[in-house]
Amino acid sequence: MSPTPSGPASEHGTDVRARWRAASLAEVWLRPGDWYHPAIDAVAEAIEEDRSPDAAAHRLGVARGCAGIGLEETLDDVACAFRAAGLDPDLGSVRAVAVGWVHGRERTAVLAGVRDPGTGLPTQDYLGERLRETYGAAVSAATSVPATHCLLVVDVAVDGLDPWQRAGRSAAVGQALENVFGEGYPMAALSDGVFAVLCERTDTVADVAVATRRIVERNAEVLGLGDTLRRPTRVWIERLPATHLGAVELLRHLGR
Repeated sequence: MSPTPSGPASEHGTDVRARWRAASLAEVWLRPGDWYHPAIDAVAEAIEEDRSPDAAAHRLGVARGCAGIGLEETLDDVACAFRAAGLDPDLGSVRAVAVGWVHGRERTAVLAGVRDPGTGLPTQDYLGERLRETYGAAVSAATSVPATHCLLVVDVAVDGLDPWQRAGRSAAVGQALENVFGEGYPMAALSDGVFAVLCERTDTVADVAVATRRIVERNAEVLGLGDTLRRPTRVWIERLPATHLGAVELLRHLGR
């Protein structure tokens, strides 16, 4: 993304955009240098002129997804635009941004085949390879994977969702899991609505499962996607089998 322009083009949506930028950088945006995109001018101008900003919001969502910016940060930023104009966030625009963000992620070629474009999480095959490493390390250390590790499984699947609802839900759950576990935990989207995280088997893993369910549900509510989740959300600890082959079969079974 380019820096905020200083020429005539920057006059589009000046009032709303200036307040939008100030609010976003103060409240939600992580890196000021990558905030501006030309679609911002179109969104701000549409809001100022009381026109639908949906098309421009979709373009902005695509740009954010392609740039690797998270869905939560993207939606929070657009909410700042409406607040800057003294309005409540428009559901159609929020939907357009979310759908655009998913399309942007799908266009990104980085780690193709390793990352699921809808969730941003690694794929089932990638988690299978990480499990191979875990079982190999256990052999070297003369330990047992079922005794040292487990899978934390999250199932939010429900029927009857349209494509944008499924996409938004997947992205929201993926973002929540990354926020909970961070970089140190291999995880994957096993199917539409089912996710798994490889965890060490500790005394606190049951508490982590409870906290994960709460955070996944809260994140979906904040993003206006609460109705897209199974209620209550199913989160449980799955025992790993004795062999890597058995673990791969387990992943396939959980993803059915």
